Amino acid sequence: MPLRIPRAFLPLLALFVAGTARAQVDPHFSQYYVYPSWLNPALTGAFDGQYRISGVYRNQWGSITTPFTTYGATAEITTEKNINVGVSILKQTAGDGGYGYTTAYGNVSYTGVKFGPDLTKRMVFGIQAGMIQRRFDRSKMTFGDQWNPVFGYNPGTPSTEVLSRTAASAFDIGAGVLYFDAKPGQKANLYAGLSASHLTQPDDRFGATGDARFPMRYTFHGGVRIAFNDQFSLTPNLLYLKQGTASEKMVGAYGQYKATGDVSVLIGANYRFEDAVAPFFGFTYRNMMLGASYDINTSDLGKLVNGANSFEISLSIIGKKSTKTPEVEFVCPRL
Repeated sequence: MPLRIPRAFLPLLALFVAGTARAQVDPHFSQYYVYPSWLNPALTGAFDGQYRISGVYRNQWGSITTPFTTYGATAEITTEKNINVGVSILKQTAGDGGYGYTTAYGNVSYTGVKFGPDLTKRMVFGIQAGMIQRRFDRSKMTFGDQWNPVFGYNPGTPSTEVLSRTAASAFDIGAGVLYFDAKPGQKANLYAGLSASHLTQPDDRFGATGDARFPMRYTFHGGVRIAFNDQFSLTPNLLYLKQGTASEKMVGAYGQYKATGDVSVLIGANYRFEDAVAPFFGFTYRNMMLGASYDINTSDLGKLVNGANSFEISLSIIGKKSTKTPEVEFVCPRL
């Protein structure tokens, strides 16, 4: 007989399993390449065009309790003076407690370091600065002294728990560096990036002692685009994050097939170690890219509740330049 767990206890179970896995403080995306400023501020403006607008939506653990939903949006502009700028906003709402996590950043990247015979090898440096805000709705929370061992939860029982703060904001800074080889016509184009977030280690006012701080998050990402012919390429990629005692390791690959002059199809998958497999499907049409992925949970949480999967959908729109640059074949190290 399968184990049945009361739904009232499932949010606690999710938090317990996440805690034993040393889950990171920051939200994450399987389609992390659609939200580049979260990954690495040096990716700001790393595309062939004048502007890029991107959005991603993640729905997580909907089979357990009130879903954890995360929205991310970015807008970026390139310039002719080796400077790119952008803004990004992220909002996550989590569970029945009315918890919300919001970030807003401004990003600047410097693209003037170019080398190689054709100046197609690039080093990009980026920085971001902004605010983090976290809040929760006390009226949506339940406390231990509102539970009766016989009758269960009684919403009419007032709680004696004292909460001195239900919202907190802090200033935050991050920085990163990116290398990529944009030379056209090559069989393989390599890219790699490194970033550090929460350099100021902003106050975490919800910490148990009241003086805790956000741990810095270190991110390494890289991969190689392998061109088999003019129509098909394969891009193996990897991602490693470390924040406090938590770490995340992801590997994957995607193939891109150019069906027509305006349409390309993308199919691939990522594997996040000890967590999930995330198949991905997308397509590009002219200046638009639409993608969808589905996390199939493989952790203990998924086993306990007979499935705890997540869904993501993303959209990116790029305003193209009137004349294409020579490196257009590989100007966006998106994975």
